[in-house]
Amino acid sequence: MAEVIKVGMADLKTCKSPDSITTLGLGSCVGVAIVDKVNRIGGLAHVMLPDSTVMKENTNIAKFADTGVVELVKQMEKLGAVRNRMVAKIAGGAQMFSFDSKSSLMRVGERNAEACREVLKKLGIPILAEDCGENYGRTVVFYPETGVYEIRTVGKGTKTI
Repeated sequence: MAEVIKVGMADLKTCKSPDSITTLGLGSCVGVAIVDKVNRIGGLAHVMLPDSTVMKENTNIAKFADTGVVELVKQMEKLGAVRNRMVAKIAGGAQMFSFDSKSSLMRVGERNAEACREVLKKLGIPILAEDCGENYGRTVVFYPETGVYEIRTVGKGTKTI
């Protein structure tokens, strides 16, 4: 029987088909889903912040785009995934609060999404689809068996990418 694996905030998990992975409450956070469709091995990272180098003595590598996405790929490879077959989908990165400031510090969601894109590009993992930005939260479910990334939003329904 298939299991639904839950990923917490600033967390990451991997699985093999037919299991799926979910995370709740992506506001400014980004859910990075990666799959090797040949081996049907998938992973999901709940990225909270773009850059680990601004925090001293941080031990949670899953929290940041620059370290969490890299770790997710490593864990998938340990399960048997092959990097040159990996593809990604991303969701989240919303601007949850309205600010008059143009400061990039206030645009955490936008910065998170861009950091995730940059890391995936450096790793040579193409992004097939994304649902980022806007001003609403998302709950996501990723199915490595099919590569479907289901995005649920309050008042906006469910869509797949």
